[in-house]
Amino acid sequence: MEKYIPLLVLTTLFSCTNASKYYTMADYAKVDKIDTHIHVSADRDIFVKKARNDNFQLLNILVDNTRGREDILARYAKKKALKKEYPQDFEYATTFSIKEWDEPDWASQTVNWLDKNIQDGAIAVKVWKNIGMVFKDSTGRLIMVDDPKLDTIFNFLAERKIPVLGHLGEPRNCWLPLDKMTVENDKIYYGKFPEYHMYKHPTMPSYEEQIAARDRMLEKNPDLIFVGVHLGSMSWSVDEVAKHLDRFPNMAVDIAARIGQLFYQTITDREKVRDFFIKYQDRILYGTDLGDDGKQTSEEISESMQSEWITDWRFFVTDDVMTNSRVKQEFRGLKLPKEVVDKLYYKNAKKWLKMFPEENH
Repeated sequence: MEKYIPLLVLTTLFSCTNASKYYTMADYAKVDKIDTHIHVSADRDIFVKKARNDNFQLLNILVDNTRGREDILARYAKKKALKKEYPQDFEYATTFSIKEWDEPDWASQTVNWLDKNIQDGAIAVKVWKNIGMVFKDSTGRLIMVDDPKLDTIFNFLAERKIPVLGHLGEPRNCWLPLDKMTVENDKIYYGKFPEYHMYKHPTMPSYEEQIAARDRMLEKNPDLIFVGVHLGSMSWSVDEVAKHLDRFPNMAVDIAARIGQLFYQTITDREKVRDFFIKYQDRILYGTDLGDDGKQTSEEISESMQSEWITDWRFFVTDDVMTNSRVKQEFRGLKLPKEVVDKLYYKNAKKWLKMFPEENH
């Protein structure tokens, strides 16, 4: 005799199974999360308080602004001090100065500097877009990231298994006029910082040349652990990011400050973007590029953190129809499975960056 399960029971079982597979907005503060791309230097605790309240830990990143070693030393000291004051909230990434490039012992001094930083507790090294887009040596030659002189640095980091956080090049929009850019936040940024708007600097390397130089560096240094921040400057196409992840097995990406480009691609092909996150779930890290340099009020900092973190969570865990100032059209959230969200927000930071190794979650 056949047994029939009542429809109400089947519906309840399906609902429970479906609920257990996905997070909701109500889960936001309960889930362990790491923002792997922030910049905090202010002497106040507003950022830490908000992060604790929202169950976030943080990677605080130092950037070379081409002002020289003394400036980097001063700013490095702040990152190190914040880690000491809030050891369970912050990890930090260091950088190195390229301003002294023409000094005969630049490479050895840089290795010594990074070695000391690693001993201090730095877990990664940031390489910024001033390499390839700003800095020129004493002969007027623009230094690209595949310059052989930099291999000494990358070889050292590969041997020590210290990840490089690479912001090399810019979004492809950077080489377009403002009115042709795909997302509104790029229009705002390059309108505000025309020195980085490469459309206005046609003698500088093209977008393709920037990406090619980065790829040549990775080919020369196959053992280097490399996190291409800002979706590896390939935020215009998840297909392009996927090709590079397939090509370079020691490469991951973070999504910092490029969520708008993901919104934009979701408008026209949500399933492709969703499939990308599921297929490459072990290779993508959550990050925002939020920061606190002391110039905004505590309320403004808290509001920007709330807006960014909640919007991103909604995009990744629900299939809500959403609007956002970065794009002009509606889009739907990706509603990623729990295991994908856990990797994006937490486990991949542990895997790729070895963050907070003493913890056992």
